[in-house]
Amino acid sequence: MNAFAELTPAARRTFVACFLGWTLDAFDFFLLTFVVTRIATDFQKAIPEVAFAITLTLMCRPLGAAIFGWFADRFGRRTPLMIDVALFSVLELATAFSPNFTVFLVLRALYGVAMGGEWGLGAALAMEALPPARRGFFSGLLQEGYMAGYLLAALAYYAVFAIAPHLGWRALFVIGTLPALLIFYIRAIVPESPAFVAAQRARNPRAPFAMLSALRAHWPLFVYAMIFMSSLNFLSHGTQDLYATSLQKQRGFDTGVTTLLSVIAAFGAIAGGILFGALSQRFGRRACIMAAAVFGTCAIPLWAFSPSIALLAVGAFAMQFMVQGAWGVIPAHLNELSPPEARGTFPGFVYQIGNLISAGAAQMEAAFATRHFPLPGAGADYAKAMAIIAAICFGAVFICAAAGFAIKAENRDSSFLEPAPD
Repeated sequence: MNAFAELTPAARRTFVACFLGWTLDAFDFFLLTFVVTRIATDFQKAIPEVAFAITLTLMCRPLGAAIFGWFADRFGRRTPLMIDVALFSVLELATAFSPNFTVFLVLRALYGVAMGGEWGLGAALAMEALPPARRGFFSGLLQEGYMAGYLLAALAYYAVFAIAPHLGWRALFVIGTLPALLIFYIRAIVPESPAFVAAQRARNPRAPFAMLSALRAHWPLFVYAMIFMSSLNFLSHGTQDLYATSLQKQRGFDTGVTTLLSVIAAFGAIAGGILFGALSQRFGRRACIMAAAVFGTCAIPLWAFSPSIALLAVGAFAMQFMVQGAWGVIPAHLNELSPPEARGTFPGFVYQIGNLISAGAAQMEAAFATRHFPLPGAGADYAKAMAIIAAICFGAVFICAAAGFAIKAENRDSSFLEPAPD
């Protein structure tokens, strides 16, 4: 509450809009992860085939980050954000009326373009409006809009299939059009980024291809950030996207238990992201990411192999507490590392390139479990496959965070109103 009280009214409104944008974007994305098996049945496809829709969405996100990031660096953050929210809301509605599996895949690809634009726009707009001393806390809170979206998706899944199952999976995607209402809020009371306005007043308009100039000048930073974000995205999607399917298909849990465990995991994620984001302001961004990776590795057995629902709940909370603890640092960290002239593009672009490289996480896990860990009779040991991949990903995140010290200083107290030091 003290952190919010220190913000100007304009900064508070800006942060709320960016948080809601990312929350609702994630909500629309996660709706699919809860109904993979139902869509597979409806379209008469195998689960790995439907999981490819998740892969396709993630693969298309870098394109959206590049397109909307270019607009943000040229024309400001606010208007592109409104356009982006409208686009992903319309595509979510269109998904509900997919007549066949091919159209469904095309719409999920287009949705990926829209989803790829939102994070970079929102993160830049929010971080540029905040005081440097509070950036860590609000970074964690902003990033956990992702898991707040996951929580809302879990509740929507429960509402439809526990209360009105006859409505089917398509009803979830109709509900997914609600983010469009956010446009009115942004248009009415959210101002443009003060950093962008300051650059305009200084008669320093952004070059038409600022991202390319920044890439040439800072290419080691770009390469590092892409590898780093690939490891983090593999970790995130590897522990989330197939989780509900594992609970349903392997454990045989019904809608109520699946929703309960998903909600507990989401609360763990939100708590972890906020705590580690806040701690990173004092102890450093990379140190907190490395600590989350170590403790997350320790949580894998409890998360994947617990024999009871109670212990699975503790494991779900602990796992996502650490996964999103590492992620909570990222909005501030990437914006602080970014070349100032490309801050509208750099954070979102390297983030989404990481998504592109890790896009096959859910599909790979499903195929890995089916091929190498078949269960007697039918089905596969998804938990074992997810545990192995999670262990590898935590190790990669730790190594990448440690390697970052040799690439560029964290700049965690730098002002965005003036160029960050090299």
